This record gives sequence, structure tokens and C-alpha cells, in this order.
Amino acid sequence: MNFDIIIIGSGPGGYVAAIRASQLGKKVAVVERESLGGICLNWGCIPTKALLKSAQVFDYINHADDYGITVGNAKADFDKMIGRSRNVADGMSKGVSFLMRKNKITIINGNGKLLRGKKVEVIAEEGKRTEYSAESIILATGGRAKALPNLPIDGKKIIEYRKAMSLEKQPKKMVVVGAGAIGVEFAYFYHSIGTEVTIVEFMEQGLVPREDADISKELGKIYKKKGMTIMANSSVESVDTSGRGCTVKVKNRKDGKEEEIKCDVVLSAAGVSPNTENIGLEELGIKTDRGMVLVDSFYQTNVPGIYAIGDIVPGPALAHVASAEGIVCVEKIAGMSPEPIDYSNIPSCTYCAPEVASVGMTEQAARDAGYELKVGKFPFSASGKAKAAGVPEGFVKLIFDAKYGEFLGAHFIGANVTEMIAEVVVARKLETTGHEIVKSIHPHPTMSEAIMEAAAAAYDEVIHL
Repeated sequence: MNFDIIIIGSGPGGYVAAIRASQLGKKVAVVERESLGGICLNWGCIPTKALLKSAQVFDYINHADDYGITVGNAKADFDKMIGRSRNVADGMSKGVSFLMRKNKITIINGNGKLLRGKKVEVIAEEGKRTEYSAESIILATGGRAKALPNLPIDGKKIIEYRKAMSLEKQPKKMVVVGAGAIGVEFAYFYHSIGTEVTIVEFMEQGLVPREDADISKELGKIYKKKGMTIMANSSVESVDTSGRGCTVKVKNRKDGKEEEIKCDVVLSAAGVSPNTENIGLEELGIKTDRGMVLVDSFYQTNVPGIYAIGDIVPGPALAHVASAEGIVCVEKIAGMSPEPIDYSNIPSCTYCAPEVASVGMTEQAARDAGYELKVGKFPFSASGKAKAAGVPEGFVKLIFDAKYGEFLGAHFIGANVTEMIAEVVVARKLETTGHEIVKSIHPHPTMSEAIMEAAAAAYDEVIHL
């Protein structure tokens, strides 16, 4: 069978690229070995948010008295929480299936591998091999949990994110290795429903180490207040799983001291590795760097007609980035003139409680780049809406170039801030300055007022501090 475009992988990069290609009149096929929607819809973005919502509701119930409401003793039903999460994921996957049919996209089930001559071999589950050809082929095979040398994942006592969303029994004690988005989200979920959680992070900064230092410090303070143990600047030396549980040996990288932690299960959340094995890269001579496929600004590899997007190319391993790359890629294939993605304006969101959201430069990165800065911070403890909602933790921090007012970065921590960060993304896209943010009237009372107030603080014009 011949197609205009064959896409290997149906995650948020692959299925979005397929739909956009169909809209542009292309005959499209998608090769998928598991469920439509990829890791994001089935085991990542969507089901984790369902679990986190359950944890948030449980938190609200346990603090109902703070809102003048008396309730009986609440109990977290772990099985039902997991079941709800899986149902949400299944529903979203079916939604993608509907979109595929609506846009007349052919779904081919099996493992796809590149062949010479712009062909794809698909190996079905029963072993049957079928060849397909296309004018253009897009690799969108996504990523998986990164394996660590001292943390061999066995799926029982040492697990990754997929197993963490489908455990048969809630653990009493858990060690989370890695304090990025995946690690802190699962730490919040399990701690909220009663699991004793210890977080081990290799980087000295601590929680969410890629975020601004003030955000890391604030989230660490809040997590410690909640009762979690945080071991920053530490490495896992070994995990003994020979007994009923696990014994984790952790070494402090500063003083060399070692400590043993007993737990039921260890969650490896140390990042993502690209799925680039066994898809024909070597056979076609496609260039890679440390497992990542090298591409140009429109995602073409060094082999004409072969493209790659998402977690397998350099850049942030985020669903919304993969989707944007897929759209740019197919628009270029279709002969349009899309604008290359500005990777300096990609929002990052972490859905723990409080939430974390950011875009642009951290304060340290801006200073290292030689900017003279104006930095404004507004705490939610001074926000009428946040106080009324009972969520006064966190702040908004904005960073501007002192000379021209250029909006260099924004860093939020607080309730619902992942819904607020898009304002800054649009503002930076439109080259808005700090003065323009100060003079943009925000509705009262809202959490988003903190953006205007933080901008005003940067220019010594803040009213409510």
C-alpha cells in the first residue's frame, strides 16, 4: 500500500501530525504497536492527572473543616483511584481512535521499521510482516523511563511510572528516585493517600532541579511541611530486594555519608530515554547523537524524506512540544512555509500540589547571559482570591531585561498556575514588555492578578505588598 505520509507512533506527536496532514489533503497511515495516543494518553499526561485529581479531592475532604464543612472520616480507596485513572485513559484513547476515523487515517497495528526506498516494514503481533511505502516517513516513537545502573527495574519492587499507575496494592513506604516532574507528581499522589515517601535527587538544587532556584526552594519547604523526606545532592548506590521489601543505600554526594532506607517499593523517575532502537536508523545511516535523532528546523533527518519529532529528537520531552513539532513538520512536507518553533518560549508544567509552571530563562540563566535584570515577585499570601480559596502557598516571579523591558522569564508555584502560564507564553510571543504587563488590567479577584502585581513589583510600582 502506498501513502503520502506514514507516521510511526501515535502519541501526541504522531496522531496530531497525522490529523494535520489529513487536513492538508494527504493520504496518511499511522503505525502503532500498542494503544492509540501513545504513552501520554495511556500512561503519562492524562492518567497521572486523574490520579492527582483524586489526591487533591482527598486533600480537600481532609481539610473540609477549614472551609466550615464537617464530614466523616474519609478513606482513600486505592483500587478505585487506579480504576478511575485507567478509565479516563481508555476514554481518551478511544477519542483518538474516533479522530483517526473522522480524518480517514489508516491505522496499522504492529512494530514499524524503516527500510530503504522510503518503505516501512510492519511486524504484527502474530509475526506477519508487511511492507508499506510513502513519499515521507515521520518517526514519532516517543520515549520510556530512563534506566539507571544501580536501579534495575524489575516491575515488582523497583518500578517505573507505568507500574506506579497500576500497582495492585498501595505501598506503605516508597522511595522515589528523581525529583523532576514525574517524581514530584507521584510523590504527592502517594503521600496524599497515606504512603510514607522519601525523595532522592542527584542534583544539589533539590526538587524540580531544572526550575528556578526559588521555585525549588519553595516546593522543598512545602513538601517537608507535608511530611515527606527529601534527600538532595544524593545518589542511590544500591537496592537490595532479597527480603520482603527493599533496602535502598543512599550516598550524600557532599560529605560521602551513606544511609539505608527501608521501603516496600522504589519508583525510578530519573528521566526519559528515546525509543530509537530497532527502527532502522543504522541501516539507513540516519545520524544520531546519544540516542537522539538529529534533524533540521523542520524535522528532516540527513536522509531525504525521513523525519523525526517528539521525544526522540533534541529538545524538551513534552507532549505539547511533540504536537507542535508534528504540525510544523507536516506543514513543511505539504509545501507550506511554517515558522520554526521557538524553543526558548516553551512552557513547562508540573502538576503536583502546589503546581509549578514556567517559561523562559531562570534568574540565574539570565544573569549568566549578561542581562541586567528587574525581578518582581508576588506571593499568593497577598492574593485575595488565593486566601479565599484556602491556597495561599506559593508565588509568581517575573524576570525582565532592565534596559529594554524584554520579558525574559516567568516562574510560578501555587494552585492552578499551570492554567496561568499561557498568558506569559502569548505575551512573550508578542514581544510584550514589563511596562505593558503592569498596565494590562487583570480581573479582581483572580489568581492571575499576581502576574500584574509581580510585574509591578519589578518596577517598584506594586500596590498590594
